[in-house]
Amino acid sequence: MKTYLNVIFWLIAIVITTLSFVYQRTTGPTYPVRGNVELNKHDISYRLIRSYDGGDDAPVIIEVPCEEIKGSFRYKRYPSYDEWIVASLIRHGDTLIAYIPHQPAAGKVKYLITLYDSDSSVELTEEPVIIRFRGQVPGWAVMPHILLMFLAMVFSARAGIEAIRGGNGIRWMTYAAIITLIMGGLIFGPIMQKYAFGEFWTGWPFGTDLTDNKTAVAFIFWVVATIAVWKNPRHRTWVIVAAAVTLIIYLIPHSLLGSEIDFRKEEYLKNMAESYYGCKLTIAGYSAR
Repeated sequence: MKTYLNVIFWLIAIVITTLSFVYQRTTGPTYPVRGNVELNKHDISYRLIRSYDGGDDAPVIIEVPCEEIKGSFRYKRYPSYDEWIVASLIRHGDTLIAYIPHQPAAGKVKYLITLYDSDSSVELTEEPVIIRFRGQVPGWAVMPHILLMFLAMVFSARAGIEAIRGGNGIRWMTYAAIITLIMGGLIFGPIMQKYAFGEFWTGWPFGTDLTDNKTAVAFIFWVVATIAVWKNPRHRTWVIVAAAVTLIIYLIPHSLLGSEIDFRKEEYLKNMAESYYGCKLTIAGYSAR
């Protein structure tokens, strides 16, 4: 009976972790915007990307077999003082493609796509979609990060369950939770951040990156819980609190308030430089004049 319950508790921890991972990933600001629109009885499905790690312009591809339907998109860097730029979608076979100008890592562009024919037009979304550019992260950094963060949540949830039921495995489960959190969030996490956005850490006190800050908060609570169970192997309160905080953190959408370039500051510096040197500057596909 004891073994049976132990298996059930581990399965519950895995289910909680899986559901929170799926929710976090599918609600974040980098998850593609999907939907359908109708244009003169043609049902058109779209998937608008919000993250791109290629070294070229980001292609936003929409399947539109009807060649009578054309399209355009307007875009500008975000946040910035740029004026909207309008460009045509390029047809390639049964698809229309918008090429979003490439930006430096952490640079963002917001864009809005319109489809039209000779009679009518339709915008795919009511509000502009924001895409963030990033550097490519090697698989040797991505896979351990994902696996270790998944295990950290599993051990966290399982330690919380063990603490609630007053079981004997609280200590080793707490140790497993903080070790996997350190390895996944504080070692491989910064490595990924460096490859993707050029900085190891952009959370407090250096920035407002919510992913880094979430990791830091979870780590602090698990440090307290670890000290508590090290002193008393049957301590429960701080383990329950740390597990609850970790679950809440995992329910916050991934990459929310992530790294970004504030082009408004860049624009100010660019204008100052142009006033001083009297020359034209072009940055990431955008002309100053």
